[in-house]
Amino acid sequence: MRRGPSLVRTRRAGAVPALVLAFCVLAGTSKIATREPVAPVAQPPPAPTTPAPTPRPTPTVDRILPAAAAPDDLPVISYLHVPRGFPADPDQASEAHLPEGLHPAHQLAVYDAPGGRPRAFLAPTIRGVTVIVPIVAKRPGWSAVLLPSVNRRIGWLPDGGWHAKTLRDHLIVRRGDRTLTWLRDGVRQKTWTVAIGADRTPTPLGRTFVLGRTGTHGSVYAGLDALVLGAVPDDRDAVAPGLRGAHTGIHAWYRSSVFGRNVSNGCVRMPRDAQRTLLAQLDPGTPITVRD
Repeated sequence: MRRGPSLVRTRRAGAVPALVLAFCVLAGTSKIATREPVAPVAQPPPAPTTPAPTPRPTPTVDRILPAAAAPDDLPVISYLHVPRGFPADPDQASEAHLPEGLHPAHQLAVYDAPGGRPRAFLAPTIRGVTVIVPIVAKRPGWSAVLLPSVNRRIGWLPDGGWHAKTLRDHLIVRRGDRTLTWLRDGVRQKTWTVAIGADRTPTPLGRTFVLGRTGTHGSVYAGLDALVLGAVPDDRDAVAPGLRGAHTGIHAWYRSSVFGRNVSNGCVRMPRDAQRTLLAQLDPGTPITVRD
């Protein structure tokens, strides 16, 4: 993982042919001992035949909706700002493994829906940090991703112009238990007791991701880098003035007495050895789910 100036990255089923069933009635003859005439045996009416189903048009959901041209003056998602109009993440509490992310090869327009309105550009880097965003849903010709610098919002990108990235890891923060669990390929690796945001500055709920890493200053961080997340404080005015332009993060803490408590400005504080493990193992784009 690289280090930036202030942080480091982030059949359709075929128609089933109708089977026309036919059956034959085999009429036999019987010898009758009497000379009386024998009434003919009534034959059942022929079974009705079922007409073959009429082919139906392809449902709209199977169509690839075209992407409208994006205006050149569309705003660019930055470290501090994401334009309005993006939809909420419909599965923001999901703990499902997200196995794939994407990295824009160049500046790409992000839409509010497949075939919808372009709202902003997503650049390949933010403040020099490589951007990798987790893919949370797919539609024909489109992929939905978690957005950086905003909480619990997704955007849609048409296929093309980006590179797929494999994501093996996932972090789950449980605010009620004050724990952080690291999973790889859906299998739990470690669980640690951590410190989370105070009541006035809670760790934001929902899905986000590792945007990158940044250096820290002061012995309180145990001399280790911090992981910067895509999430931001839900209430910027509630945090200290010097942190209002910052993202939430995961970092080490020098005092073990804080673990298991709600004491931070929204960041997750980890034991020193736990932070070393995450820094060594996690790649940019790693998804994180924060839930109660």
